[in-house]
Amino acid sequence: MEEVNLHFDFNARYFKQGKLSPTTKQLWYVLHGYGQLAEHFLKKFKSLEDRGICVIAPEGLSRFYLEDLEKRSKGGSDRVGASWMTKENRVMDIANYLTCLNAINALEAKGINVPVTILGFSQGAATATRWVLQGTVQFQRLILWAGIFPPDMDFEAGHKVLASKDVLAVFGNHDPFVTPARLQEMNMLCDKLGIQPHVIRFEGRHEIDEATHLGLI
Repeated sequence: MEEVNLHFDFNARYFKQGKLSPTTKQLWYVLHGYGQLAEHFLKKFKSLEDRGICVIAPEGLSRFYLEDLEKRSKGGSDRVGASWMTKENRVMDIANYLTCLNAINALEAKGINVPVTILGFSQGAATATRWVLQGTVQFQRLILWAGIFPPDMDFEAGHKVLASKDVLAVFGNHDPFVTPARLQEMNMLCDKLGIQPHVIRFEGRHEIDEATHLGLI
């Protein structure tokens, strides 16, 4: 059996709240978690638009039904979610979503001089980290929300990029995915990076909390 890789043009989508203009105060890129869609994820940041912030939500390139065929055939849900990558062919998936994110940024942020925040939620935290470490997007702040750094990152390059940036880690106090082992892993990765993110806690679960993100403006 032979695996063959193919290159071709690919269409993708993203969603945006607010407009980039001379009066725009900030630009936020928000990267959703596993099984979410950008359109619905973006709604969690609606209040930022009222404060002069443009928010752009790219979407993972792989979409799927959240329930399997058997459940859906028995009257289950037909809801769809998206993913940034899986363990299968992950290197190619990472390259593809980085190309997509860079294309969005080149289109939207060209000639714009405002503070840029990149927020990654859950699985999107690793995606956001890989994007900023590539060095093509200009940003001032990285927020890992309910997620941690990817363990396979280039730590030397990561230190060079992130040591001069504002890095935040946001966790819900009752998030079932933020276990002691997960936090220990995050601390180990931070030590290897040689940085210490500012940790913010809120009373919630695995979710975006409006009051908390408004406090980050």
